[in-house]
Parts: sequence; C-alpha cells; structure tokens
Amino acid sequence: MAKILMITGDFVEDYENMVPFQALLAMGHEVDAVCPGKRKNETIATCIHDFEGQQTYTEKRGHNFTLNANFDDVAASDYDALYLPGGRAPEYLRLDSKVLAIVKAFMASNKPVAAICHGAQLLTAANVIEGKKVSAYPACAPEVRLAGAEYVELQMDEAITDGKLVTAPAWPAHPAMLKHLVALL
Repeated sequence: MAKILMITGDFVEDYENMVPFQALLAMGHEVDAVCPGKRKNETIATCIHDFEGQQTYTEKRGHNFTLNANFDDVAASDYDALYLPGGRAPEYLRLDSKVLAIVKAFMASNKPVAAICHGAQLLTAANVIEGKKVSAYPACAPEVRLAGAEYVELQMDEAITDGKLVTAPAWPAHPAMLKHLVALL
C-alpha cells in the first residue's frame, strides 16, 4: 500500500479533505494530513462549498479535522503520492515556500499528484504544470492557463490524468479522481 501526503489547512473544503482521506485509509493506504504552522493532533477548520443556483458556490462552516502528522517533519522522499484538496486553504498555502518546494519535489520525482478544485492553485504557484492538461474549479481556469497548462473543462463529477497528475473540478468528482489516483499507485 502507498504512503500518501495530504497538505491541507484551515477552511479547506470539508468533503475534499474528509472523503479522500477516509477513502484512502479504508483502502489500506497510509495518509499523513499536515498543515503548515500546526502539529499532529491539532485541528483545522473546514468549510462546505455547495452549488445552490447562484453564480458561484456558497460557503458554510464544516467540521473540525484532526491532523495526524507534523508538517515540519515532512520530506517528499518519504511518500509515494501527494494529494491537494481545495477550498480556501490553497489560497494562502501557496504563499508558503516549503509547501511549494514539496509540490515541486513530487512533480520533479514523477510521483502521483492529485489536486481537486482550488488545489490547482498550489500547482500554479509552484510553476509545475506547464504543458499539462489540468482541470480545476472553473474560477481557477485563468491561473491554470497563465501557468502554461491547458485548462480542461470537465463535468463536476469527472477527473483527468496527464502523466502522473490527476485533477478534478470539485468534490462531486471524488469517485473518478480516486479511481485515477489509485490506478497510478
């Protein structure tokens, strides 16, 4: 079974954090959930983004999620894959140089990387997707294109794989995204 790193943070999208974390554990994989500035057994706040008919998603407070590893102890070389959930967390996580160095290390090592929704903001900030086909929440399309990738508009329940990179637009794509990621493991 694989050892997977999940980089997360306050106001990550609840489903995009909880569902893949629990599903990958249920499959027998080891998943370390970490957040810069927080330690094992501390919690992060999550939020729930929903599609309710407005021009963009709405946001509600989600669950607290307990981290199970220390960000400061993470080395990309210790993991087989990287998972980047969306929500608002990537907006500020992309400002952390160590987060970006980890993303770069995974991509340079050609290890599987999965990003959903706004998780693509970490890929664009790390400047690692040039020439790739990438999906993300539609609001991230300009960033994906500016990073030199081809933005692929998918249905909300679809995912795409380009090499070892799996991307998807939002939490309804969990089954497809997880299927793509597990195939790479």
